[in-house]
Amino acid sequence: MGEKSSARLDALAARLDEIEARLGAGSCAHDGGDDADDRPRYCSVPQRPTRDFGPDVTADRAAAILTTGKKWVNKTELHYYMFDSGPLRGDSTQRQVVRNAFKVWKDVGIGLTFTEVDEISESEVRIGFRRGQGSWSTVGTDALNVGQQERTMNFGWNIAVPGPNGLDTAVHEIGHALGFQHEHQNPNAGIVWNREAVYDHFARTQDPPWSRDQTDFNILDKIDTRTVDGSSWDPDSIMHYSFDRGLIREPERFRDGLTPRPGLSQADTDVVRRFYPADDGAALPELKPWHSKVLSLEPAEQKDFIVEPTETRNYDFRTFGQADTVMVLFEDDNGRFRYVQGDDDSGYDRNASFQVRLFRGRKYQLRIRLYFKYSSGSTAVLMW
Repeated sequence: MGEKSSARLDALAARLDEIEARLGAGSCAHDGGDDADDRPRYCSVPQRPTRDFGPDVTADRAAAILTTGKKWVNKTELHYYMFDSGPLRGDSTQRQVVRNAFKVWKDVGIGLTFTEVDEISESEVRIGFRRGQGSWSTVGTDALNVGQQERTMNFGWNIAVPGPNGLDTAVHEIGHALGFQHEHQNPNAGIVWNREAVYDHFARTQDPPWSRDQTDFNILDKIDTRTVDGSSWDPDSIMHYSFDRGLIREPERFRDGLTPRPGLSQADTDVVRRFYPADDGAALPELKPWHSKVLSLEPAEQKDFIVEPTETRNYDFRTFGQADTVMVLFEDDNGRFRYVQGDDDSGYDRNASFQVRLFRGRKYQLRIRLYFKYSSGSTAVLMW
């Protein structure tokens, strides 16, 4: 594209933003006013179909799969791209808020790495700043099912402002991208809603107005109990909305409103560290051809192996035993880990397996996360 064409696109995008600003900016945060007014603004997670299981999948097995299913394999390097031109672009101040929000999660001490990229084709998370289309994010690995040129996250108002509509909004949406859902929909919360008042509130305060179905999905519907890790409710979670007076009937102490404390709660940090523990620096065991390794893991735990092929050829990788696992191979490119191949056998009557060509002199890491295992029998991995 020539310089003149690029300049015209930037000028058009700027004009569109000016028109949107005059008409009124669009609609997750802990959530408070917009840059234009004090109306509460909320995250609207895109609806996706729930996973169905066959009759041979027990309730405990389904619960283990659903709790971990949208989480990334630990030590994944998540690449994020922010639109900086066209109608989805964000200005430099908003893009910096997003970088700061990724740092908030990383500073907790977790095993994930976040890397900003300039090429959209290199990203798993793609962030737009389109006004009037709400703030939202896909949940965890759902991002992999979105077209490569499409957003997986959007900010529908100016997040470069102080308060809950600023940094906390970005931290909240990134929480979704890590695989976490809305805490106020925790079935253990015991919230009794003033339902008609809730419908009215979200129809009046959101731009565009929320439908009853949208309010059900993001507010009133309880999350499937099988997807909830633990039993406690955290009203201070970064993944929890604030609510005005009159929307909650029970617990009684929140009838006058509920406002979470700013930032990550202690429970937020505990949960993210459990799913994404930091690297302890211990040397990884090596997986060699025809030498199986037993996987002594609990649900949601992960085991990593070094793979250093002595010859260039096709290799087979496979898990054995009665367990649900996800198995992913990365190439170690001077400390940057690039996805090579993977398989997920959760909920199916088979084992994770794949065949891939490996090259002598290169280094790889195999990572296996357990969803569920039966009480008897061992789970193992083998390459040949």
